Amino acid sequence: MFSDFSIDGVLIPGLLAVAVAALALSVLASRLLASLGLYRLFAWQPLVGLSLFVILAELMIRLAPLFEK
Repeated sequence: MFSDFSIDGVLIPGLLAVAVAALALSVLASRLLASLGLYRLFAWQPLVGLSLFVILAELMIRLAPLFEK
């Protein structure tokens, strides 16, 4: 699946790196939705944020083989 990343000898699991990147992207997407006023279309905003995170994480996992050598 994902190999570990080594930063100054500290091994970081690849899935953790994907989760952190997906979290950052979901926060940016959430802020974009809020600035455009699209959050008023949804009944429960925390569920939308969680859904964005899950969708982006899965998308990054599925597209990861395309970015390998």
